[in-house]
Amino acid sequence: MCEYCGCQSLTSIDELTREHDEVVRLISHLRPAQQAGDVAGMAEVAREIATVLGPHTHVEEHGLFPAMAGDFPDQIAVLEAEHRCIEAVLAEAADGVTPADRTWPDRLVAAMAVLRDHILKEQDGVFPAALAHLSTEEWEAVEAVREQAGSALPRPTT
Repeated sequence: MCEYCGCQSLTSIDELTREHDEVVRLISHLRPAQQAGDVAGMAEVAREIATVLGPHTHVEEHGLFPAMAGDFPDQIAVLEAEHRCIEAVLAEAADGVTPADRTWPDRLVAAMAVLRDHILKEQDGVFPAALAHLSTEEWEAVEAVREQAGSALPRPTT
């Protein structure tokens, strides 16, 4: 993942990257659950992923993406559209529900493949570009959105 450009030295990007890492870790539990026919287990993992992605997506869409959209409108539009598709599949397992639709496990795995690619686009494209393009005021606005949104992950101890 993104370690070569220095963007993780910014708290905002470090938080988003930690959330990406947790989502990738959670995604790794889906294939074994699917192979075991454990749709309820897949639904639980989907809820865990959604819990991490809720505040994460809020920070991106209300902090980082608006600051980047002027210079990269097409790329940001694609990322936001991917958010909607991923959220829709995850939402089917919300509120403790195990989806009855037999196509859901395959659709979830496919959406998580999109999410993994999405994460790479952000870490290898958006985050380094943000480091180069955003002003101090824009970073402060991103930080303000993070403070409002919070995170599903505990802050690292220093």
